[in-house]
Amino acid sequence: MDAWVRFSAQSQARERLCRAAQYACSLLGHALQRHGASPELQKQIRQLEGHLSLGRKLLRLGNSADALESAKRAVHLSDVVLRFCITVSHLNRALYFACDNVLWAGKSGLAPRVDQEKWAQRSFRYYLFSLIMNLSRDAYEIRLLMEQESSACSRRLKGSGGGVPGGSETGGLGGPGTPGGGLPQLALKLRLQVLLLARVLRGHPPLLLDVVRNACDLFIPLDKLGLWHCGPGIVGLCGLVSSILSILTLIYPWLRLKP
Repeated sequence: MDAWVRFSAQSQARERLCRAAQYACSLLGHALQRHGASPELQKQIRQLEGHLSLGRKLLRLGNSADALESAKRAVHLSDVVLRFCITVSHLNRALYFACDNVLWAGKSGLAPRVDQEKWAQRSFRYYLFSLIMNLSRDAYEIRLLMEQESSACSRRLKGSGGGVPGGSETGGLGGPGTPGGGLPQLALKLRLQVLLLARVLRGHPPLLLDVVRNACDLFIPLDKLGLWHCGPGIVGLCGLVSSILSILTLIYPWLRLKP
């Protein structure tokens, strides 16, 4: 299994390049359709997209083993929330890749009796669950970092003799007994939280990239499962953006979120 995991890791770059090209074709096809391009050209773009999709499925053969190995490593994480989110995400990815392998067998003619629609729906459901777990993990890490940053800011303010923003020292906002004081104070707290969130994400590029990539990928299974009809243009754009970000994490490994 270790040898296969190493082999599948080497094919990740090719698979992600194919993925970027596939969603670029989807976006291009949507643009050509809107601008009234010839049906023959649109057909060629759709055929190229289909070939790229089938090629990606071939490159992903055996990726379930890689996902299961990652799940085995995640089981030993000390943080219980991270352990749960990452392990469940990898297990869902393993099931997603297994369904994808069945789809490849059906589309390539090796298993012509495969109900491709049913297996595609199963595949996208596992993909959606995996993305939900990834975004939950991102939200948890953001919350931890925001709490650490807020505590550090409070210590710096107390050390310099200043008051805590949004605290009792900001008397101009009014307290609970001041008429109309609640709404401005709530607006200030919300603004401070947004600024704190922006500061945390700016200071942690791997986390920012992971959030954007997972958020973009989320539109794909939502559209394919009929939960939120985004259209081929949005799906193509989101898939292209997430693919480019995935390629960046391969070129610059420090941009990959760990663990």
